[in-house]
Amino acid sequence: MTSKLALFLSVSAYAQIVAGLNSALYVYLPNSFMKAIHEALPLLQSPQKIFITTHHKPDGDAIGSMLGLYHYLVKKGHSVTAVSPSEVPDFLTWMPGFEHLLNFEAESKKSEEALSNAELIFCVDFNDYSRTKYMTLQLQRAAAPKILIDHHLLPAAQWDYGMSDPDRSSTCEMIYDFINLCGDHELIDPVIGACLYTGVLTDTGSFRFNSTTASTHRMVADLKDKGLEHAVIHEYINDSWSLKRMQFLGYILLERMEIFGKYNAGLIALSRQDLKLFDTTTGDTEGLVNYPLSIKGIRFSTLITERADEVKMSFRSKGDFDVSSFAREHFSGGGHFNASGGRSNLSFSETVARFKEILSDIHPR
Repeated sequence: MTSKLALFLSVSAYAQIVAGLNSALYVYLPNSFMKAIHEALPLLQSPQKIFITTHHKPDGDAIGSMLGLYHYLVKKGHSVTAVSPSEVPDFLTWMPGFEHLLNFEAESKKSEEALSNAELIFCVDFNDYSRTKYMTLQLQRAAAPKILIDHHLLPAAQWDYGMSDPDRSSTCEMIYDFINLCGDHELIDPVIGACLYTGVLTDTGSFRFNSTTASTHRMVADLKDKGLEHAVIHEYINDSWSLKRMQFLGYILLERMEIFGKYNAGLIALSRQDLKLFDTTTGDTEGLVNYPLSIKGIRFSTLITERADEVKMSFRSKGDFDVSSFAREHFSGGGHFNASGGRSNLSFSETVARFKEILSDIHPR
């Protein structure tokens, strides 16, 4: 298992990883503002009241990592509350433990009470409190020690302990690493496995993105040995669309996708009217940004979506075009080298025009 942020320890500090692998163990090197996560392990030696949260508008990796960690900590005897900052997409509501999740936007009082009573806070799959949107202030004020587990670039200086590795395929893979670091490989069961596999599956684009590594496949093989039924999860994720969502996709590809062959780029721009036309729900735009990349020669794809209170943007690329830097420079965003997001303070039409103007100055390859 390799990582730019990995530090190999002496044998006496090893935690068992997975059957069939070397007993080599690592912990993630901390940023200067936070301690390495293994230093937080003593805090988990006795039952704690634990609060777990993730980013606003959660995806498969966000919910998978949160619920995978939730089930593990409950098995260890902790009292755990998991809170999503907003509604969970319909295609993820099958996940084991979903019924225990709180939605901050709908259940803010219960969520805030759990946060104020927490003795330990886990933040998974986001690198800045602002990614939780309406929970930002509450997290800033929370007194309990905060632990980060995330695979996005440039985490903010906000956590007490953490593991941050952009070389990992997903935060779910890092939860798997964390459980092994704790020496609890035997506690990983089909329930935890289903949660973690969901995040790996969705964040790697069904294992086709460059973030998929040998260790990712070793993890999946281990989960299979533990009883993972991967075909069922693929069906939940990929074969449970509503008729309206399928019609929405057809409309988008025909009417709202633009291809700029000169710049090896594609754009999908969705206004509020477009979203209302097909009565879209949370999660219906998931994965749309990837479709232009299926066209031969397209190396850079953008999705611009007009929401009620903001214009959001998603960027994907192939090869050596860094969409994380692009998002930071132009659209107050960031993320991974080949997958990132941003936002615009301009109107929807102004944002589309601005993007096309910028596009004429770059040449993704």
